Amino acid sequence: MATALQSFRLAARKAGTDHELHRKLNFNIQQYDKKVKEGKKQFTDLLLASQRAKNLKWKALEQLDKLLLEFEANITRRGARVVWAETAKDALNEIASIVKRIRARSVVKSKSMTTEELHLNDFLERLGVEVVETDLGEYIQQLDGEPPFHIVTPAMHKSKEDVARVFHDKLGTPLTLTPQELTMEARQRLREKYQRADIGITGANFILPDIGGVLILENEGNARLCVTFSKVHIVVVGIEKVIPSIYDLSLFLPLLATYGTGQKVSVYNTIYTGPRQEYETDGPQEMVVILLDNGRSRLLAQLPQREALYCIRCGACLNACPVYKNIGGHAYQTTYSGPIGKVITPHLLGMKEYRHLSQASSLCGNCTEVCPMKINLHHLLVINRHQAVLQGYGSFYEQMSWKIWRRIMLSRRLMNLGNAALKNAGMRLLFRKSWGSYRTMVTFPSKSFNQLWREKNGQ
Repeated sequence: MATALQSFRLAARKAGTDHELHRKLNFNIQQYDKKVKEGKKQFTDLLLASQRAKNLKWKALEQLDKLLLEFEANITRRGARVVWAETAKDALNEIASIVKRIRARSVVKSKSMTTEELHLNDFLERLGVEVVETDLGEYIQQLDGEPPFHIVTPAMHKSKEDVARVFHDKLGTPLTLTPQELTMEARQRLREKYQRADIGITGANFILPDIGGVLILENEGNARLCVTFSKVHIVVVGIEKVIPSIYDLSLFLPLLATYGTGQKVSVYNTIYTGPRQEYETDGPQEMVVILLDNGRSRLLAQLPQREALYCIRCGACLNACPVYKNIGGHAYQTTYSGPIGKVITPHLLGMKEYRHLSQASSLCGNCTEVCPMKINLHHLLVINRHQAVLQGYGSFYEQMSWKIWRRIMLSRRLMNLGNAALKNAGMRLLFRKSWGSYRTMVTFPSKSFNQLWREKNGQ
């Protein structure tokens, strides 16, 4: 069985030479860049807004235990139930118990990367439950049998022709349908699913401890429909999604919308504080909030890397990353791709198996530059690399290579040893496959700078 590193290399090599994928990605990212540029105009001082948001997330994580307990106390007063899930298995067991208790046969889901962590759809299908993604992008991906390609735009790699093909193959619609007609087709089919669903499952963008609520952002209204018709509303949310107060939303909502989709604010911003109350005419009879750890506490314990938990999942770093632009989201073969995924995945899933992700970066710093939370992403990647070596996960070949390199670099005599032909032969031997397959090989000049200096100055 191939390791995560071997699978990543194969997938990255395949995607890196897929010119049609690059064309679609470049087009969609260019459209994103234009919208974000317009969205930023709503801020009079964008840098100050980002710094304040970062400080608020720092404050929330510094008192995370207190705020989560405050959230639990406040939301349970209104009839909701809070479950603390240390692992993905704990969360799945809780969901399975709810499914069996109410004898659920159908589930509708809104877009949620946290449930992707759990591989929830596969789990529910094994229980004999029908699961339907209701976000249009997620619905397209589910029909096509693919995981999300991007944190914010799951089907970013598909053109309108690709979507028409998926609908034709899976739903029997004509290949000639326009994007508007495809959307209406999905809308009609999903309406039936909402009305007969037993359980609605959502994620959450923010946890609001002071009022005991969770906030969900969306642009389609599908999350509201998931909650409105279902008997039970299950929220699966990472513990890091806490912000200090509901009053901080005036900063976070436009910041996330701007960097996520280029909007001033998302179309639907809904706060849920419990199940249906006596005076309410619709809503779920039961609400369960699953607070998911799943490795986040391990990341929180790492003082430099805990900064990655400030992430608000806007996806800006993915769109800016030259590696992501070349290999896309599926090559990573993890829930979270791009720079933020390369930082957090080794801590969530294990440094030993996923340390290679932190190596898959040019360290250009563009991810740090575009991050609305000013997370020092490229620096955290370097720290991850260092930590992997300290934990003894570097290969023998790598360790010996660096020892030899260090010895040579500290000795001018060794650096000048051998002629250019010998050095170029060494380069071809060591890097012919990794570098030479796609680029012109590096060649050494006949004389080093040191030798030229001595010839010119006599010393």
